[in-house]
Amino acid sequence: MLDSIWNLVTLDIGIDLGTANTLVHVAGKGIMINEPSVVAVNKKTKEVLAVGNDARQMIGRTPANVVAVRPLKDGIITDFDTTQAMIRYFIERVHELSAKFLKIPRPRVVMGVPSSVTEVERQAVVDAAKSAGARTVYIVEEAIAAAIGVGLPIEDPSGSMIVDVGGGTTDVAVLSLGGIVVDKTLQIAGDEMNQDIINYVRHKYNLLVGERSAEDVKISIGSAYPQKEERAVVLQGRDLISGLPKAIEITSVEVREALMNSLSSITDAIKDAVEETPPELLADLATSGVTLAGGGSQLRGLDRFWKEKLKLPVIVADDPMTAVARGTAKLLERVDLLKKAQSSWDEII
Repeated sequence: MLDSIWNLVTLDIGIDLGTANTLVHVAGKGIMINEPSVVAVNKKTKEVLAVGNDARQMIGRTPANVVAVRPLKDGIITDFDTTQAMIRYFIERVHELSAKFLKIPRPRVVMGVPSSVTEVERQAVVDAAKSAGARTVYIVEEAIAAAIGVGLPIEDPSGSMIVDVGGGTTDVAVLSLGGIVVDKTLQIAGDEMNQDIINYVRHKYNLLVGERSAEDVKISIGSAYPQKEERAVVLQGRDLISGLPKAIEITSVEVREALMNSLSSITDAIKDAVEETPPELLADLATSGVTLAGGGSQLRGLDRFWKEKLKLPVIVADDPMTAVARGTAKLLERVDLLKKAQSSWDEII
């Protein structure tokens, strides 16, 4: 009886703590938060002024005493205090949205992290979540969480392959019997694609643009494969020669050319993973193919591009950006699978 009452008033939370965006899934309610992993801080007082969408609007626009920072880089916490403040904000925001007039006990939290993180880095994530109010913290590899989130049969003896293209990292994994058989994590993903665009317009047009502008261009007209209708947008920045404002028109063909630098590196990592896959599982991949998840997988034509390069079926998962968050939520419903997913890591309480 007490357990039933406890389950009614407590919240189980799954968090995809991403370099670019943080998504929070709440049991029984779905994705409640999907905001940029950005925090605006007063440099003098260290006071947190804004988090998420409000903080992202400040990037490149803040006065001298205010800085808008992304506390994670390449999937790793680089600023513990700011990350802690961000996680606390999101957990408190969940409580506000869930029950404005009811004090809810501290939640159980499952957080997805890249499989390449060290024990020290994993502990930093746990400490940040606990300091932010979590009762119990479980850490799982993002590749497993993403695979579960998109519905891959990872518990079966057959092979499944997931490629999770996030903001800071790309996780490539072949899974079978509830675990990772082959794993490749590289620090090339959405952020590097933005940098590709910045470097391209700098070299070709002598134009300096910010990360936010580059990301907007990528989302607007970016692609990995030729499109039926190629498009163009106006990109504004600073002329590196005159120092004055300047605007150019950049086409989707040019953006695709710029993105090939990062896409080629990710392609090589996927090929390496395929080459390391045991023959028995490789035969399964010839049928089941590669499933794409993460915000970066929404790049136009990415499935066709990799299908051509890998000679394997490639499918973009439904709602790929929320895959890790949905997977963490499913793990909270399956304690047996959660413990299996943590087989190489101790449960941290």
